[in-house]
Amino acid sequence: MIRRPLVLALVVGLLPAAASAEDLLQTYEQARQSDPSLSQAESNRLATKEGRIQARARLLPSLSADAKLTKSRSESVYRATRNGSSTDPDDVDIPNGTDVRSDSTNRSYGINASQVLFDRSLIKNLQSENKLSEAADFTLESASQDLIVRTAQAYFNVLVALENLAAAEAAETALQKQFDYTTKRLEVGLAPITDVHEARAQYDNARALTITARNTVEDSYQGLSQITGQPVTTLKALPADFKPNLPETRQVDAWVDNAVATNPALRARKLAVESADIGVETARSGHWPTLSLTGGYGDNATWGDTHALGQTFGQPGSASHGPSIGLTFSVPLYAGGAVQSGVRQALARRDAAQDQYELERRQLVRNTRNAYQTLVAGISEVEARRLAVVSAQAAYDASQVGLEVGTRTVLDVLNNQRTLLQAQQSYAQSKYNFLLNRLLLEQAAGSLDIADVQDVNRLLTAEAATNLAPPPTMR
Repeated sequence: MIRRPLVLALVVGLLPAAASAEDLLQTYEQARQSDPSLSQAESNRLATKEGRIQARARLLPSLSADAKLTKSRSESVYRATRNGSSTDPDDVDIPNGTDVRSDSTNRSYGINASQVLFDRSLIKNLQSENKLSEAADFTLESASQDLIVRTAQAYFNVLVALENLAAAEAAETALQKQFDYTTKRLEVGLAPITDVHEARAQYDNARALTITARNTVEDSYQGLSQITGQPVTTLKALPADFKPNLPETRQVDAWVDNAVATNPALRARKLAVESADIGVETARSGHWPTLSLTGGYGDNATWGDTHALGQTFGQPGSASHGPSIGLTFSVPLYAGGAVQSGVRQALARRDAAQDQYELERRQLVRNTRNAYQTLVAGISEVEARRLAVVSAQAAYDASQVGLEVGTRTVLDVLNNQRTLLQAQQSYAQSKYNFLLNRLLLEQAAGSLDIADVQDVNRLLTAEAATNLAPPPTMR
């Protein structure tokens, strides 16, 4: 689930084709190395996995060392004992009411160790973090599949925009010729002025559509570069004889069952629900006792002086050192209702996670069914759109001949030209929509991987893209 091995495999596989045109597979390899969304998903995965390590660390032994040096000073008024004897170290008589100042120094150092023997909240927290760590793997896998779809969609957007631009430029050229032809017919009295106005209006509109198509091409290239991090200037397109077909013969229910069982985003959500369920037990553990083992070794020393009557008297020092070991058993009795509140909060979060899971599961079922039905319908749609282009082209050619022999008007020719342009654009969109829906179905089923990119990439050819090259300013 980490991209580095996959990137290395792709680089090795693509080395012989390094000098060829940038196809979908090469574009995807660039996207894996540069896409910020995937990089963010990888970083989030690493951050989530650190939570599991930190939760486990709380159950492992801890060791610490400390050293301390303390100086203190105190001032007091001397009071003799009840029998009147002196209490100073040197048995010097000090009258009552004498000001006495004491300076002392304490030095200590040691090493301490502790080990949790039983803490149910820490154990349950580790189990919860394990679920979240596993969910992070599926979240990254989902992000990788999403990158395939986003890259393919941006790639196909460029191809559709290029085909639309080619169609728009062809329509502009044809309408310009029609306008010139109508103008000449007007000059010799074979056409009314209204035909010229109609032809001029259609020609001006075609010029505007071409400008818009060029801008769309430029924006589509920028959208692809946003994912890959570098310009992609040469693409491969579908050939003219493209015949769509279903990837497998599975029925829609099989696709749905597979999606619910293996979709990585849904599996990550399910693990989040399990983590939230364990979180309820973690909150309830606030009522449970804890047991821990402690031990250590310390060394302490104290010394100082007493000042009174202008003299300094030494104080007897002390020193101690040695090991220590003990058990700590703690029983929570009352925490002001915080534990019960934490349990209720954890229950609410678990219920919210379950509802979110159910929401995403239902949405996934719907998306899978829709992707399958759209893919099945796309086979017929692509063929119908292709035939529509053939019919529109034939109608346009026939109207041109009819205009020359006087059986068709200029308006008929212009309408057929507009119909042909729309048919060409719809056909281009339907072809690449079919490929995208194929990837979307695999993504919903959780089976989208590099093999699917290779399958789609094999359908694209450099020859088909020769007539789709963008203008020089867009490269």
